[in-house]
This record gives sequence, C-alpha cells and structure tokens, in this order.
Amino acid sequence: MTTIGRTQVRQPSLPARARVVVIGGGVGGASIAYHLAELGERDVLLLDRGELTSGSTFHSAGLVGQLRSDPTLTRMNMYSVELYRKLQRSDAPPSWVESGSIRLASSPERLLELRRQLAWANVFGLPMEEISAARAQELFPLMSTDGVLGGVYLPSDGQVDPSQLCYSLAAGARAGGVQIVQQVRVTGIVVDGGRVRGVRTDGGDVEAEIVVNCGGIYAAEIGRLAGLRIPVVPMSHQYVVTEPMSGVPEPGGPVLPSLRDPDLLVYYRQEGRGLLMGGYERNPLPFTADATHYDRVPADFNAKLLPDDWDRFTEIADNSAIRVPAMGDARIRRLINGPEAFTHDNEFCLGQTEVDGLFVSAGFCAHGIAGAGGVGKLMAEWIVSGEPSMEVAHMDINRFGRQYTSPSFTLKRVLENYRTYYDIRYPGDERQAGRPLRRSPAYAWHVAHGASFGEKSGWERVNFYASNEAAGDRLARPKGWAGQNFSPAVSAEHRAARESVAMFDQSSFSKITVTGPDAAKFLEWVCDNKVARGVGRVTYTQMLNHRGGIEADVTVTRLGPETFWVVTGTAFGSRDGAWLRRQARAGASGATGDGTGASGATGDVSGASGATPRPFDVTITDVSGGYVCFAVWGPRARDLLATLTAADLSHTAFPFMTSQELPVGDIPLRAQRVTFVGELGWELYAPAEYGATLWELLWDAGAEFGIRAAGYRAIESLRLEKAYRVWGADITGETDPLSAGLGFCVSWDKEFLGREAVERVRTAGPSRKLCCLTLDDPSRLVLGGEPVRINGELAGRVTSGGFGYTVGRSIAFAYLPVALTIPGTRLEVDLFGEWLSGQVADDVLHDPSGANIRR
Repeated sequence: MTTIGRTQVRQPSLPARARVVVIGGGVGGASIAYHLAELGERDVLLLDRGELTSGSTFHSAGLVGQLRSDPTLTRMNMYSVELYRKLQRSDAPPSWVESGSIRLASSPERLLELRRQLAWANVFGLPMEEISAARAQELFPLMSTDGVLGGVYLPSDGQVDPSQLCYSLAAGARAGGVQIVQQVRVTGIVVDGGRVRGVRTDGGDVEAEIVVNCGGIYAAEIGRLAGLRIPVVPMSHQYVVTEPMSGVPEPGGPVLPSLRDPDLLVYYRQEGRGLLMGGYERNPLPFTADATHYDRVPADFNAKLLPDDWDRFTEIADNSAIRVPAMGDARIRRLINGPEAFTHDNEFCLGQTEVDGLFVSAGFCAHGIAGAGGVGKLMAEWIVSGEPSMEVAHMDINRFGRQYTSPSFTLKRVLENYRTYYDIRYPGDERQAGRPLRRSPAYAWHVAHGASFGEKSGWERVNFYASNEAAGDRLARPKGWAGQNFSPAVSAEHRAARESVAMFDQSSFSKITVTGPDAAKFLEWVCDNKVARGVGRVTYTQMLNHRGGIEADVTVTRLGPETFWVVTGTAFGSRDGAWLRRQARAGASGATGDGTGASGATGDVSGASGATPRPFDVTITDVSGGYVCFAVWGPRARDLLATLTAADLSHTAFPFMTSQELPVGDIPLRAQRVTFVGELGWELYAPAEYGATLWELLWDAGAEFGIRAAGYRAIESLRLEKAYRVWGADITGETDPLSAGLGFCVSWDKEFLGREAVERVRTAGPSRKLCCLTLDDPSRLVLGGEPVRINGELAGRVTSGGFGYTVGRSIAFAYLPVALTIPGTRLEVDLFGEWLSGQVADDVLHDPSGANIRR
C-alpha cells in the first residue's frame, strides 16, 4: 500500500499503519475492539477525539433490557448480558447489577402488548413472568398501583455503569493487543478506487485496510469525510437523578428492579440511594440538525452536556409522580441532558458501506448499552469473515433509500420515531412524517377512488380502496389486534383476483439492471437458480450468503445477451443493490463462464489455481423510479389485455415465466407473465411517463370483465393461500432454501455463492422446515413472532400469517422440526397469552397444482 499524504509529525503512540482502525471510544467502539481481539485480530487501533466514553456513553442511563420485538436484537441483548456477567468477574468489572426489570400496563391495550411480549420471551427462553400490580409494588415499593392493570417481570435484566462498561471492554481489548490512542481527531478518510485506504488525523496519517465508524453522535459527520450519508440525528435526551429517597435500598445490598411505565412515557432505575428517572417526551428536540442542514456537532463538544430544559421535561416529570408519588417531593440532584444518536426506525446502523472496507456501527437510539455486547460481536464477525452470524438486514447501513440524503426528510422521520418511542405498534399502523414523497403516476387516480395508503421506503402504496368496502364482507373482521385497521374492502379485492380480474399498482417495486460483458456470469454466481437462460426468460431465484442463507429473493429477466432486469421488494432495493455491487467488486473463485459448469472455473475468473478473483465487468443500476409496474391478475386477465393488444397472449405464445415487449393500446411496455397471487396474469412495466395513461386504459377496458383496483393487503391474503414466501419474515439471511421449501430454485449443475453450505444441508437433510399452519378459529389471526407448541413442547415461532378469504382459514407459517411437519399434526399457537388450537396444513391451500397460473 502506498504512503498516504505527506509525512507529518505524529504522536509517539500513533502508528503509521494498522489493519483495522476503529474511530470512536464509546461503548460501541470499545466492544468492537474487544471482540476483534477475541477473534485473533491483533493489529487494531482505536482512536478517540477526546477521552474514552466522552461522547454519549458517559451520560447514558445504563439500563439493560433484553427482550425486543426483533429476534436478532433480542439475541444480541441476551449475549450482552452474558458478556457483562463475564466482565464483572474480570479485573476491570463494569459494575453490572442483575436487578431485573418491570414493565407496567396502565391500559388494557398495553396489557395485551405485554402478554404478546411474554410469548416472545418464551420463544427465547427468557424467564419473564406476568405479575399483578401488587406484586410489582412488592418488587418496587415506591410505586403506586393506581391505574396499573398488571405487568411483566424479567429477573435477568439489569443495569450497568456505562463508563465502567466501556473501560472494562477497553481493558479486555488492550489485553488482546489492541492499541488505544485518545485525544486524536480524525480529519479525513482516504478512499481510493472505491476502497478505504486509511485515515488522516491531527496527529498524523494511518494506513488501514478497514476503518470502522463508531462515532456515535459524530457518526454522520465522520461519514461525510468519505462522501457518505449516515442518517442519524443526535437528539436531546433527558433524565434526572434524585437525592437519597426514603424506601430506596442502601447500596451494596439488593437493588430495585428498573421500572418502565410506557403509558406514562417514563422509566426509573436505582442510582445510589436515589432514583434515576427519564422518558420520551412528545415534543422532542434535535441537537444541532435542522430541516436544511446536516447535523454538525461543535468541535469542542467532548464530555459535555446540553443546557437543562425543564420546560420540555415537564410532561415527563409530572407523569413520573403519578407512578412514583415520592417523585413529586424528591430533591433533584441533577438534570442530565445529553445528545443520543437516533435513526428513523429505531434500528442500529451496522455493516459495510458502499466503500469497501469502511464499516459503520452507529445510531444506537438510546438502547446502545443493552446492545453493545451483541453489536461488538456481530461487527467483529462481519469485519473478520465478511458476514455476521445473525440476520441484520433491518440494521444494515445500506437499507436507507436516497431520500435519507435529505436532512429535512431524515429529521422528520427521526422526530416522529422519538415522540412515538413508547407507543403501541398495532398491525397496519403507518408512519406519517414526510408523506407523501414518492408517488406513482397513478397516485391522483388512487386518491380519487378512495385509496387508503401505506408507506414503504418513501413510496405511497395502496393498502385498499374504501370504494370497495360496500362489496366486502363486513362480518369478516378478525378479533383483537388483527382487527384494528381492518377493512372489508380487502375481501372484495381478494375475490376479484380469484374470480374475475384485479389490477395492482406495484410501481414501488425496486428494479435493478445488471449489464456488461460479465452480466450472465455474475448473476449465475450470485443466484442459486439458473438465470442465464434465453432472452425473455424470467427466473425466480434466491441470492445466498456464504452460510447458505437467503440474502435476497428476486426475479431475474434476461433482456439481452448482456442485459438483465432484477426485481426485488420495495424496501430492499437500496440494500440489495449495494450487496450486488459488493459481490461484483469481489469477484468469485467458483464462477463459471456461463453458469452451466458443475465445478471448477472457466474463462478468466479462476479459483482452482488459487489466483485472486478479478471483479466482474458489470454495471448495476437502480432504475426503480423510471418505470411503473401494474399487475393484472385473475381468470379474466388475458381477456382484458386481449382487447388492448394485437400480441398473441395464449399460453403457447406467451408462456408462464416469460417476458415480451409489446404495445398495450398506444403504450410500449414490457409484459412479464409472473404472479404473486397464484392466478393468471402479467406484470406490465412501462416508462413512468406513460403510467397515468396506462392505468386508466386498463381500468376502462376492464369494466366489462368485472375489474377491481386492489391493494397490498389483498396481495398478502392471496399469497398466504399460495404459500409464497416473504423475505424478511418467512425467509432471511439465516434460512437456507431447502429448509424454506425453495429447493426447486437450486440448480445443482453449476457453482454459486453459498453452494457448499447448502450442500451440507442437502447431505444431512434440513432439521427444520417452513410449514403452513391453520388455526381452528378463523377469526383469530396471528401477527408474527408467536410461539408454536406441539404436545406441550415449544416447537417454533410464527414467521407470518393472516386470513385467506378463498379458503376461509386463519393461516400462519412457522419453521418446525421435520418430524413434526406431517399435515394434520395438532398444535397450539400462543396469541396474547391464550393458546389457540390448530394444525399443520398442506403447504399450498389454494390451487396446489398451479393450474390457474398456467392457463
């Protein structure tokens, strides 16, 4: 590697080179350094602009709760607790106290939420229990039971001194060979040829193969040094520490459990002989970001706090005295007001950026102390082996669409997330900030016809049309939470697709072109199915990681010898595009020239000889906004389109899973005969400027065939009956295609990324299999995450579910041990604390032969 920059006078302790440079000495950076050392990485340098913990760590509240709605984050937090127990026995203990935690319900809706969380805890083996208000008061005597309907108690949760935790991790990192240098400010990140080469600092330049941005509230500013947008916003977060209070135990003995009352927006934990109390106010305030400027933390803001803001804290203070009356008279030792970095979705920002070798670990959203252990472990794995051991796509730094380059949009979303931090998330709830932003050309038509919109990745997408409600089944409203945002229109739209014809606006689909001399070779390498077929062929395929897990679930269409069209989900385009570009830059040791070879390598991509693979010569472009996608599905779909085109639409001339360019009316477009609802039909891709005209043309022509415009909730019901998998729920980076029932997509006569791992599953046989389940009571619908038990033993958890209007059943999917997957096997599903009976069903409930799609 060439020397970076000019020779400079450098601090004696600052090396000229390190394999890994970690920027940021908070708990996140220290944890990554600690875990890198555990994995054997010795050439690691951690830099901090001030002292360790001087960013957000030192003023964190220190609560460590394990259970979250997300399985990955729960496992990460559980690992954190294991690690903190271990560190407590080290020479530098972090003051870990396993105090337990209580979460209260002050409303009937909250009690249901807690029972749902209790079911999740059972899945992960966490010893959570439901408790009465009286029992909660026994555990936390200062609390009032007024208005409390119940709660849950998790004894293995705890609290830790954030600064001591950071020092403990740093001590472990140093013992493993990590060098830590403080009072060094990173002033530049050197990028050359799309790869990070090192950092510039006020103490000299350091060459590096890998740089990790653990900047916390400074992360966005550090990202800009490499031309990257890290969409985190430091938010003012306040809590108070009281003077000693009567009823608080003496230090050194039993400690009060932490206490949360989300209905009142407050949390408490013991601090000495007093209490620490904070919360999430409805009027949040960013630190320095505004609608027109990126956040820029003042250069001298090290180990500092923000001014007290008692006016904004009033709501939290008043609420705290409702639950703990002694807070009304407590003497306040100090109000702590410190900035914490938040994201729009309350998820971390982790992983490798579009710059090779440049990683990010930021956006901890005020629960970074709980997650720090797990974050450090996963990030170290990612850096060393190229992939984390858990599914973290929802935390991936590449998940953000281009709209998050806007400071205005980012700020709106982050503010909304903060003010709703403790709100109950009902199924079908939608974020409202920054809407509408991305709109289909048919948007005005949708509005005029009573569309109820959802939002995904900034796109306005039709959930259903109120104009269809009169034709729907009003008696089909499910019980409980599943009925919160119910509309009878969904049943009418579902039945139109099954019985006549329905049209769907899927313009939000992410569309990616892959072009160039190596396009066929590249896609054959990253796809498990054979995709380099004849021009006009459409292939359903998965893209796998080295562990055999499903990184993406897509269709690939060959448009020409060197041109392919990849369609993926609305929310996945940014991440999938980044993943594809990374694989293209990496090359492949096992890729063949045309994807047909069973082993070895051909052409100039070689691995058998041990040569370093060269990058694939491809161009990968996101063209999502340039094209509409309107789906026309149903038994009368061919009849409708035949009135608008002279093309032969017969099954012989236009077979299933093929694509053709043809005119529809006056509009040139590409028609793809594919389906996600299990019926005859086409997806029509046209340049966006034709979109409004095409939609109206289809609508007018469909009148004689009983057409209905339909939304995404109907698609969800329709796909459940056909057992079509959804990425991010039924299939993820932790599930292989054989266990997921997608073995038919695996082409064993070629090499592909992840093949060795999938071959191991094939040889041993999957231990678990994704199964379709039906509940006996069709009015009770699962929401995802519910435990499944068979013969009284926990067997799995629900991945997704809903109602099938054609089969009239409550449907769910879950991975179960293979021996328990026989149709007819009786089972139970825990729904809000009630075990509901059901059974393993046939995988496909509607048209299992697929005759309808091949008419």
